[in-house]
Amino acid sequence: MERLQQEMKREPTDDNIQTFERIVSGTRDMCLVKVTLLAQFFPPIVGGEERHVLNLGKRLAKRHDVTVITFGSRAAAVSRDGLDVRVVRPATASLPILYTTDRVYAPPVPDPLVSVAIARILDEVKPDVIHAHNWIVNSLVPLRRSLRSPLVLTLHDYSHVCATKRMMFMGELVCTGPTPSRCFRCTSNHYSGVVGPLTYVANRIGARGRDLAVDRYLAVSSAVARLNRLDRGPTPYQVIPNFIPDDLVDAHIDGPPDGLVSDGYIVFVGDLSRDKGIGTLLSAYERLSKERPPLLVIGRRTADSPSYFPPGVILSEPRSHDEVMRAFAHARFAVLPSAWHDPCPTVVLEAMACGKPVISTPMGGISDMVTDGREGLLVAPADPVALSGAIERLLADDGMRTRVGAAAKERAREFTASRVVPRIEEVYHEVVRGPLH
Repeated sequence: MERLQQEMKREPTDDNIQTFERIVSGTRDMCLVKVTLLAQFFPPIVGGEERHVLNLGKRLAKRHDVTVITFGSRAAAVSRDGLDVRVVRPATASLPILYTTDRVYAPPVPDPLVSVAIARILDEVKPDVIHAHNWIVNSLVPLRRSLRSPLVLTLHDYSHVCATKRMMFMGELVCTGPTPSRCFRCTSNHYSGVVGPLTYVANRIGARGRDLAVDRYLAVSSAVARLNRLDRGPTPYQVIPNFIPDDLVDAHIDGPPDGLVSDGYIVFVGDLSRDKGIGTLLSAYERLSKERPPLLVIGRRTADSPSYFPPGVILSEPRSHDEVMRAFAHARFAVLPSAWHDPCPTVVLEAMACGKPVISTPMGGISDMVTDGREGLLVAPADPVALSGAIERLLADDGMRTRVGAAAKERAREFTASRVVPRIEEVYHEVVRGPLH
């Protein structure tokens, strides 16, 4: 257990450097590299972060040797989607009092069982680069001095400074920034019992360990970098967004989802929650004239979902990804009015890839994707009057919808795997050997 208490960095080894010496000179093309991805969840558990790690692993596996370490009910090695997946069981899995769902989340401090399991796997795999995602990295911190590989950490949310990961005060208001008094109240409200304040304190301690252990932070949007205060920390960072598959941009997509609605509707896709702005959208929709087109709403009900939906709303439970893309492709435009700092919502990119204008808010990573008046329209969050006006503006102007939709599709190309993954590969090279140029 001595290795579990070491926290200092180790210089890159000659073996690591020699691996990257085989980089094709003057290009971003990389030869075979051993990459280990760490993620607390992985498909079949599905979410934005899980889908990102899966898509990244599959893309990297075309040129590199990829191993995934993730949580599961037992320690095992499986092949999933062509990837070598190693499953480890965290100690906290036996403490259900810590969780409000059936998912076993990584804690903000090291889990000793996970640290031991990761050390064993890394000794076997001997990766050139370790790329972690969010709090599972905490179980790597005690191993840092003994690691022979540089460590990259992608932040998909605000968990580096916010114990609830959301930067939402008391779950309802956009947080103006963490302070001890505010965070104690908020975490007590978010987690049960004393778990909240303990999580806050543990995350403050964990942040120091992460800053010592991580060689490079990656933030999925400028908002994630800014609100996690990466510019104030000692560790270099870059903004590299989530991505979508290349073939989504020019894909041939069949008609609208079966049995829901014909062409010409407005579409919303996301949780039917306050965060996603569903209440604001319904209020804005009700303000439109009686000749308004149908509003197709696809999403999962949550504890704060509205109980009333105005006439003209077509409500659907979550659909498959293919059907969601069909819904986007045959809509007039998408309305995705997030009320929180949505870190890097892939659903916005998917609508844009279909050549559809997006009405949204300048919250979180959305402002990295959409420029007001160019790829869509941005309105203030939780403002049904402004949102209704933006919807009316697009409904009334066919030429604007065509122009903005075309710009949205071109902008989406900048967030495709072929554009984004090489930037991640270049980071792998830099943390071992230095910049390519």
